[in-house]
Amino acid sequence: MIKRRPASRRLDNALRYLLPRLTHCQNQAAELLKQQRLPLFGQRYLFFFLGYIAKAEGTIGKADIHYAEALMAALSLNQRQRKRAVHWFTQGKTRGQLGPLRAWWLTMVTPLLAQRAVMLAICLCHSAQLHGRPSQARRYRCEDAIVQSGLPVGVSDDILDHYAAQTWPPATTLPPAPKSYQDACEILGITRHDSLQEAKRIWRRKVSSIHPDKLAQQQLTHTELAAAKERLLRYQQAWEFIKQRHKPS
Repeated sequence: MIKRRPASRRLDNALRYLLPRLTHCQNQAAELLKQQRLPLFGQRYLFFFLGYIAKAEGTIGKADIHYAEALMAALSLNQRQRKRAVHWFTQGKTRGQLGPLRAWWLTMVTPLLAQRAVMLAICLCHSAQLHGRPSQARRYRCEDAIVQSGLPVGVSDDILDHYAAQTWPPATTLPPAPKSYQDACEILGITRHDSLQEAKRIWRRKVSSIHPDKLAQQQLTHTELAAAKERLLRYQQAWEFIKQRHKPS
């Protein structure tokens, strides 16, 4: 289910339109891009942000390069346009962090071109999870890029939840009980800079995903049910750490 955000009806409609089509494309963003396209200014930010995400862990792997090439092919770029795309990708990978208003023009037109903006976000989220469940560094850079493009960070949650449900292998090991604030943040998938309100929203979403009423409808084995209960406990322990950190002194 797409989470409702204030004044985001166009974005919600775009997500409802594009995510099922992503499924029909075997969850390959490049295949979906062949159908949806992007305006020229969107292509610039696409490859810039791809370079930024690819550099999240210090080195750029072959998967990132092959994915960028697949997107160039999906957009039917000619030789000159490909050189520009490589130039934008190179610019992105040299950025240590994204400054404010990096994509100011894109931010201005995003509300008017919601479907194209969500298509850009899908391409970026696909990049973040090229190797499966994204690392913290790749996810944070993906979220930064999506915010810079004028979209709420919740859009990345919706898209990555889609990939999690359809393509990522189920987590087989549970994280240990949190012993620090950073441990709690990693369990909930938030940053240490997120507000208490944002942490609470994500905690509620994660708890809801493994609510006993939902689990009862899935015909899970005893082992799977036990793992879900343990995960629910981890989420609750993490939330207690977060609340304690934000508690007024």
